[in-house]
Amino acid sequence: MPTAMITGASRGLGLAIAEALAPTHTLFLAGRPSAELDAVAERLGATTWPMDLTDYEGVEATVEPIVELDVLVHNAGVAYPGRVGESSVEEWRATMEVNVIGAVGLTLPLLPALRAARGQVIFVNSGAGRSPSPGLASYAASKFALRAFADALRTDEPSLRVTTVYPGRIDTDMQWNLVAYEGGEYKPERFLKPSTVAQVIAQVVATPDDAHQHEVIIRPR
Repeated sequence: MPTAMITGASRGLGLAIAEALAPTHTLFLAGRPSAELDAVAERLGATTWPMDLTDYEGVEATVEPIVELDVLVHNAGVAYPGRVGESSVEEWRATMEVNVIGAVGLTLPLLPALRAARGQVIFVNSGAGRSPSPGLASYAASKFALRAFADALRTDEPSLRVTTVYPGRIDTDMQWNLVAYEGGEYKPERFLKPSTVAQVIAQVVATPDDAHQHEVIIRPR
């Protein structure tokens, strides 16, 4: 079976993506070691690739054995709710470190494996990566930067298919924290289900070889 590496697969959307790809791919679940990630891997017959995305030398050493990789899904991310005037430099640095530099730091050492498979790289972005929302200053900036990295990768690596997915608000822990910051009442039915977004991503992965989806936008009805 083709191989797929997914970051942030222990819960939420990452878990749903792993579940959606498990029937068709051998899964590599990348992330910090945890009992949750181990449980997901055991249930789906996947392998874990323990790594800290902010430890670039460690990431490079961890993925060195991978000689071919068909799909890389960048899903891991952090968000610190806050308007510009409420934010701190430390929050901006931490957000960029994971959401942008972490994605770069994993992609670069995997480029030979992705080229060998003429593979796909999928970036889970956000509606905030197209139009900033109040209270998501550093997060929106990181997603704009991630969008630019995806565009540059698509331009510079013509053998790869690179897709950015822009989901609207999803029923996850991150969303719960944002609603709590906004002072609203959390109503899951207002948001996209993780499984819905995961199915769209699985459809991108299944795109026939003669087509290349550059961007996908998904919003709640």
